Amino acid sequence: MKVRVTVGVLIAALAVYFVLLTGRALALLQTGEVVGVLLGVGVLILPLLGVWLVYSNLRFGWETEKMARELDADGLLPDVSHLPRRPSGRVDRDAADEWFEERRAEVEASPDDWRVWFRLAYAYDIAGDRGRARETMRKAIELHA
Repeated sequence: MKVRVTVGVLIAALAVYFVLLTGRALALLQTGEVVGVLLGVGVLILPLLGVWLVYSNLRFGWETEKMARELDADGLLPDVSHLPRRPSGRVDRDAADEWFEERRAEVEASPDDWRVWFRLAYAYDIAGDRGRARETMRKAIELHA
């Protein structure tokens, strides 16, 4: 619940920022001068881009959370509590790599199942590859839909 409140506060702050930025953009557009209009268009693009980025990241989180609840209800949520950990708390690299290879084999055996893609994304995450984890989770979301 704490995360949701924090996200809500950040979205509210961004909304205020976007409104203020849009006001500046409109003021620049109304100058009628070429430079002002061009700057106004440029500044107007920023809030639009920001709204799209916020929405796409929130949607990603919602979909991931929805799939995690489904997996948890089915008893299929990935469990790495048995894997050895480093003093920092992260999963040992060799153990993470081994667990990752098992998840990759699952995907190769069943490439149309969103559940195995979700677990592969989680395997990428514990292996420290966040970029591929997000990309793989997007594939899971696509298959889930």
